[in-house]
Amino acid sequence: MERSVHREIPQKLYVQLSEIIRRKIENKEWGVGFKIPTEEDLCKTYGISRATVRTAISELVKHGYLVRQQGRGTFVGKKVISDELSMLTNFREQLLEADIDFSTEVLAQTTIMPVDDLNIKLDIPAHEHILYLKRLRSIDNKPILIQETYIPVSVCPKLIDDNVKDNSLFVLFEKKYGIPVTQVRSYFDIVSLNDEEGRIFDLPAGSPAVLLDQYFFSWKTHIMYSRSIAKPGKFKFSIEFDKTQ
Repeated sequence: MERSVHREIPQKLYVQLSEIIRRKIENKEWGVGFKIPTEEDLCKTYGISRATVRTAISELVKHGYLVRQQGRGTFVGKKVISDELSMLTNFREQLLEADIDFSTEVLAQTTIMPVDDLNIKLDIPAHEHILYLKRLRSIDNKPILIQETYIPVSVCPKLIDDNVKDNSLFVLFEKKYGIPVTQVRSYFDIVSLNDEEGRIFDLPAGSPAVLLDQYFFSWKTHIMYSRSIAKPGKFKFSIEFDKTQ
């Protein structure tokens, strides 16, 4: 069945249209060199404005899916590069060497108001609610990672009721809610453990630890901010971006 653009969900209309066209290309429904429908036809098909169509097409041109040819139209590009990223949020995908078993405990799954500079980190108004997730990752019942994740409720309101203990947030975003993660910015730092973190890791407060700050985007929309604190000396970070799938 042809996917439609829905005005009742929080995802922006141009993002929805971009995703529809991207799927057609990646599924080979529209092959290399295929001339896509005109802006007018896309407006009629999906009931959206020409400005929305133009924004969606511009995004796909920028990411290599489409090529504009003046006087002829817009065509599927010869070199299609997927912007999907298979990485992170699932603990094994994010952090550990292979063949290490781990467990996850959800310490918090609730909504909060922005505190400190969270609204700036997520590029949202100061009054917008945030879904707050706090998860503890352990090996052999020994905690090795504290991960706090912040997601604007408007991005994915139903995520508050999802199983975030066993499921990757990437899988939930992409497969369940149709929100592709197209860009991730990661920053490392060395920080000192606070009292709570020291207690969890059974280390003195003030001990050094690795901090991983990450910002996740779906096209131009900032969909998630994650802060991970790793117990020192137990493993090394391994972050893989896979643009081939």
